[in-house]
Amino acid sequence: MNKRKKSFKDLATLVLIALAFIVLGQGLFQDPGSGWKTDFDKAAIDMDEVISGGVPRDGIPPIDNPIFVEAALALELSPQSPVIALEIEGDARAYPLEVLTRHEIVNDIVNGTPVAVTFCPLCNSAVVFDRRVADKVLRFGVSGNLRYSDLIMWDDLTETWWQQLTGEAIVGHYRGQVLRMISSQLVSFEVFKGRYSAGKVLRGPLGGYGRNPYIGYDSSPEPFLFKGPVDDRLFATERVLGAVIGDQAISYAFSALKKRPVVNDSVSDRDIVIFWQSGAVSALDAGDIDSSKDVGMALMYDRRLPSDQALSFRHDAGRFVDEETESVWNIWGEATDGPLAGRRLSQLQAYPHFWFAWAAFYPETILYSIE
Repeated sequence: MNKRKKSFKDLATLVLIALAFIVLGQGLFQDPGSGWKTDFDKAAIDMDEVISGGVPRDGIPPIDNPIFVEAALALELSPQSPVIALEIEGDARAYPLEVLTRHEIVNDIVNGTPVAVTFCPLCNSAVVFDRRVADKVLRFGVSGNLRYSDLIMWDDLTETWWQQLTGEAIVGHYRGQVLRMISSQLVSFEVFKGRYSAGKVLRGPLGGYGRNPYIGYDSSPEPFLFKGPVDDRLFATERVLGAVIGDQAISYAFSALKKRPVVNDSVSDRDIVIFWQSGAVSALDAGDIDSSKDVGMALMYDRRLPSDQALSFRHDAGRFVDEETESVWNIWGEATDGPLAGRRLSQLQAYPHFWFAWAAFYPETILYSIE
């Protein structure tokens, strides 16, 4: 990195920290519950953990009527552009992070399933939920409030508050309910298009989406609007792949996965494997997203096939290969060559987050380390 670029990033980080103090000060003196019809007698959290993010509800506007184009026509995206990939029974869609950083929530219907595609830039958390609760289909918006820097969503039926990172209803009518997570992948546009050539790509309504409003954030030692101690086992904004398997929370640092792109592990009697590969950039680094640093992509799978055969994998010349049959697998958990060609691993609910946020919600998390 040259001195000019380093100085620019250092300045951007200082500006971000200064803004954090300003907005945090505003948040501390604002009542996050002012103007809400939420039933605050039903709270599953300490309300002192909630602060105002400095914007009103839906001041960050969710997308309620998404428009899509064919992947081949999404010329504004580069091969390395990060997208949330979602496929439900053959309907494949990509939601670029350059759009989600500006909107945070997309209320969509994919092959008949109402979904909320969500991204919290402050926590680097990309999670997709089923919007159905009991017999209701909810529309989600951005409350303007935060807990542990994470987006608090709200539904406009009951004005219940929902935690984006976990999907849990934390305050209001639906307190204690947890939205069902729907398997998705945070990958590069090239990887999405290579797998789903006929897929569709979200086009945002505002324009000018290639710019990152959080310049240098994922190099910042100070999480934006975060109240509480940061677990010092990792740098605060290190990316981790986090999952809860059984009752055990576990996380894998992207820096470790870059050194070891295949990890065979067993957690709560579950045999799992993590695949990591390069090629996806950060949405929270440079001002121009497509010019940002390559942070890669990571996905977690059950390494037992339906036949109950447990596989062990290795990384071999850029490929994922199982030891038992020498079959070759891709980042999607699909065998593309060898005796198991056509077989597919079952993806587990594991998603990338910044370390400080994952550790705040799951302080007992195990952190994988390379021995």
